Amino acid sequence: MNDSRGALEVEALLKIILVLVAVLLVIEVLSALISGIIGLLQPLVMLAILAIIVLWLLDRL
Repeated sequence: MNDSRGALEVEALLKIILVLVAVLLVIEVLSALISGIIGLLQPLVMLAILAIIVLWLLDRL
């Protein structure tokens, strides 16, 4: 019987875990940046919508 358990070395497993943690950190940082940008743009979009409605009501659009 050919037993292949334990074929990976500890260093290889640690490298895989390190890469997965790095990917998770990059995803978290990108998520925070995107939500921050959307949070900053939300009031500007609301002001633009308000301006379009006011211009439409005043027949300037």
